[in-house]
Amino acid sequence: MSLLTKIKRHRIVTQIYKRAFKLASYLPVKKNLIVFESYSGKQYSCNPRAIYEYLKQNHLQYEMLWSVDKNFEETFKKENIPYVKRFSIRWLMSMARAQYWVNNARLPLWIPKPNHTTYLQTWHGTPLKKLAEDMDEVYIPGTNTELYKKNFRTATSKWDYLISPNRYSTEIFKRAFNFNKTVIESGYPRNDFLYNHRDSETIQKIKEKCDIPLDKKVILYAPTWRDDNYYSKGKYKFDINLDLNKLKDQFGNDYVIILRMHYLVAEQFDLSSFKGFAFDLSNHEDIRELYLISDLLITDYSSVFFDYANLKRPILFYVYDIEHYRDNLRGFYFDFEKEAPGPLLTTTDEVIQAIKDVEQCNFQVNELFQSFYNKFCYLENGNSSKKVVENLFHDKTN
Repeated sequence: MSLLTKIKRHRIVTQIYKRAFKLASYLPVKKNLIVFESYSGKQYSCNPRAIYEYLKQNHLQYEMLWSVDKNFEETFKKENIPYVKRFSIRWLMSMARAQYWVNNARLPLWIPKPNHTTYLQTWHGTPLKKLAEDMDEVYIPGTNTELYKKNFRTATSKWDYLISPNRYSTEIFKRAFNFNKTVIESGYPRNDFLYNHRDSETIQKIKEKCDIPLDKKVILYAPTWRDDNYYSKGKYKFDINLDLNKLKDQFGNDYVIILRMHYLVAEQFDLSSFKGFAFDLSNHEDIRELYLISDLLITDYSSVFFDYANLKRPILFYVYDIEHYRDNLRGFYFDFEKEAPGPLLTTTDEVIQAIKDVEQCNFQVNELFQSFYNKFCYLENGNSSKKVVENLFHDKTN
């Protein structure tokens, strides 16, 4: 089948779905139905999960369904979580009749939002790298700068509420997303878990579930994706420039390292030669559990460090391509090199030395780290889900 034929078939199917969706939206609204989705249906995670769990734990009377990609159903089956397959007929009927949508990423542009549906966009990170309208150039495959921004505006115009983790993010989100509706400045619900489950029993259970040795310290390596390094649209390359052999030689007796790649990264890493030391947990359902069991985070420009800072544990920044990323690819909203709550490192040897320094100095929160915490984490204390629910579902909670 030619590429042109595939494109035509895709467009025809999309148009059929769009028309069916509009027709279904005229059916009676299901006033207590909430449809949740995380990272395009690929995870049971992030802010949607935290809000779902809060509603469930507090016995608020809603029918709750998860929108799930057909290739990622296993977690939902295992945990007995009610879900519907994304783009199935049942999904279409549920989405079209739902009173609420709760999502942390953009939905496909062709999906029309019914007038009766309230759309809560939780987003998925505190911005370091520039977003949407603030981007000078877009290097993402399958689009260009003008089209990317136009499509982003179309997506955000459907949002009714947007969660923000702090005042800094609120200002950026409003401008970058061209968003003029209600912002709930609550802190991120997903970080409630980091405050409410720090006990040793929870940490041990997570380690056992992940087959992590209980007697080893844990390094979490969680980098982001690069817009200009890809196989195809939505499938990004990632080369591990961190030398795992050197890390194993230096720390293999006392540490293990967890690799957690961004959900857009398509790589499948062969870690067979690092058995017992390196673990690829990129498909683990929720990174919050990996934060909790980790003694130290290595990242780059990923927003994970904003969340991890809530734990007040050491953070190292492995930024071997910082000049390219900063100057050519995305650009930053603040002076990352001055304000990052940890050292910026460009070689594996520097990473090794930084880990040794952490051990020798018995890590303490310094003035720079505390200043970062005060700016970005000040709203988070374990009650962000409650704040969001009380704002959005006030008619049910008062």
